[in-house]
Amino acid sequence: MKKGIIAIITLFSINFMTDNLQAQGRLRDYGIDIGLFKPGKNNSITDVNGVKVGHKTIIEGNDIRTGVTAIIPHDGNIFRKKVPAAIYIGNGFGKLAGYTQVKELGNIETPIILTNTLSVAPSLEALITYTLSFKENESIGSVNGVVGETNDGGLNNIRARRVTSQDVLDAINSAKDGLVEEGSVGAGTGTICFGYKGGIGTSSRVLPPSLGGYTVGVIVQSNYGGVLEIAGAPVGVLLDKFDFKKDIASYSDGSCMIVVITDAPVTSRNLERVAKRAMLGLAKTGGIASNGSGDYVIALSTAKSNLIDEGTAIYAPQELHNHSMSALFLATIEATEEALINSLFKATKVTGFNGRTVEPIPVETVVKIIKSRR
Repeated sequence: MKKGIIAIITLFSINFMTDNLQAQGRLRDYGIDIGLFKPGKNNSITDVNGVKVGHKTIIEGNDIRTGVTAIIPHDGNIFRKKVPAAIYIGNGFGKLAGYTQVKELGNIETPIILTNTLSVAPSLEALITYTLSFKENESIGSVNGVVGETNDGGLNNIRARRVTSQDVLDAINSAKDGLVEEGSVGAGTGTICFGYKGGIGTSSRVLPPSLGGYTVGVIVQSNYGGVLEIAGAPVGVLLDKFDFKKDIASYSDGSCMIVVITDAPVTSRNLERVAKRAMLGLAKTGGIASNGSGDYVIALSTAKSNLIDEGTAIYAPQELHNHSMSALFLATIEATEEALINSLFKATKVTGFNGRTVEPIPVETVVKIIKSRR
């Protein structure tokens, strides 16, 4: 009986350490809109048709607060129907796996995995296992897995290297469309952003028919610092919590992973241009891409006409004219900014490694600040 009571108390304690009693809403739930263009149905990266997201959240004992987030660009065999892609490096203090082949060939052939810094290796192992599991891939001997990371060592005992290949496969196998869970989940379980609890966030934009009607979706893993701004309001300063408040050395290193997916018919050249604009969205939140911050943007197009089938003799993709790209640029900036703010708004309090507790951003106070300045 005593063991049962202890187990119940332990489970309650873990839940209490990782969740606020009342979940916070997303930015738009408080009547605050960002940008010119409208979001899609779910205001999520999954508003791009065929895109799925899965999480594996790993919370154990007093010190393991980590996880995995998997982004699946389309329902088919990704290795056989490769996706046009590009990667932009905002600041290269990171361990993004798979970059050089994406740069060289302009495509991605696996799901995209986000996790913690010391879990890139098992994530790659899982992507290899996943890719080799397809019958039509039985003859292949090379897989270029793409894995992004941020360091969650402030709340997670990162040296324990708790994430396994099976955890990554679980995230892939759980991926679904529709609403995406945000905040302190998956790869965002142990992240910290602007001194508050960071995490996973997502948003989307749909261009009007006159501009092509294309959808742009963004998902982020926020773990960075700077001087927080939300909807143009200097929130960090007004909350008296910001980098360089005390002296030149008092700033927060960290990282941010950003994944942008669109259904617009563009190839790697213009996708790199799109990826660059996502960094402008990060800047609009007050992020500074500090010296020790690994800030990467992965951009993909899922336009069916542009999926790469190497079984054909010629690749003949469609490509928007350069002068049609500006609307996609703005949609990317807006969706990135809102995804990052959603990652803060949806995050919950977490107590983890060495007893450290990181509180979520005080949403109600922030909402009052923003509305008072409009």
